[in-house]
Amino acid sequence: MQQVPVSLWTLVAGIVVTAISIWIGHNHTLMPVQASLQAPLVDGFFNVMFTIAIALFLVVEGTIIVFLVKFRRRRGDDTDGLPIEGNVPLEIFWTAIPTVIVLGLGIYSVDVFNRMGGFEPAGHPHSAAHVAHKSGTAIAATLSDASEATTAPAIAPTIGIGASPKTLNKPADLVVDVKGIQYAWLFNYPDSGISSGELHIPVGADVQLNLSAQDVIHSFWVPNFRLKQDALPGIPTELRFVATKPGTYPVVCAELCGGYHGSMRTQVIVHTPEEYDSWRTENQLAQRQNLNQVVAVNPADLSTSEFLAPHTHEMGISAATLESLVIGH
Repeated sequence: MQQVPVSLWTLVAGIVVTAISIWIGHNHTLMPVQASLQAPLVDGFFNVMFTIAIALFLVVEGTIIVFLVKFRRRRGDDTDGLPIEGNVPLEIFWTAIPTVIVLGLGIYSVDVFNRMGGFEPAGHPHSAAHVAHKSGTAIAATLSDASEATTAPAIAPTIGIGASPKTLNKPADLVVDVKGIQYAWLFNYPDSGISSGELHIPVGADVQLNLSAQDVIHSFWVPNFRLKQDALPGIPTELRFVATKPGTYPVVCAELCGGYHGSMRTQVIVHTPEEYDSWRTENQLAQRQNLNQVVAVNPADLSTSEFLAPHTHEMGISAATLESLVIGH
């Protein structure tokens, strides 16, 4: 019986390993649903790395298993193994392949970073409040303070993910100032004066987030967008993206920022254009009404029951019960 050449077995094994690694690398379910224009770029790069990792795993572990079986010690065999001290061609081979892989992945990653806008975040306009934070005159971290931000343009150098080559020198469709504090995210819309604890954006819009931090380093991460950008005290950063799928997606702080870091979460809600216009109109009216009430009503002129009346539901009692308690007291 003629023995099959080792080179043929190697060729067959290479074909099998390649087919398996490519299939697994492009059919895994490790990543969440894509929801931004940048997500396919990141997923493509991840799939290539995962495919290479699977191939290397199969080659290394397969070789170990084959050697364990073929070169295992037979019963009664007390002889020494072959005195092999080195193999220069093999050492060159297993050094050259990782070098080529690392260089290839490095070039690919730079291309992805550039196409996402990583090379073009510097020198973009920011709101006056965002620039003031950089100069050390940060506004106090409350929703009411955030609503005081003006829209006076200013140029400040930033770092982060900016305009892609296709949108270079084009202003964003929507600009939102984002402030990280222990332990919450605050979102201010300079164009409408809206302040919110959630990020609301329209699908398909080119969105620019101007990030800042009041206290310590935070990191704004939206897994479904495949985007993460640090928010740094005193240094403005930028994150620019386009959402492609309506829905609600988690926003996570990916930088250990204190004892309650794990609870620093919110969500980004991607609306249809019509839903976003409706949300903006409703919130503008609501904030104007709240402002008018604050200006028109002096708490000192209210009785105890009148002052507490809006909070009876949260207290779990009825208005009549509250009145009787106040009178009894």
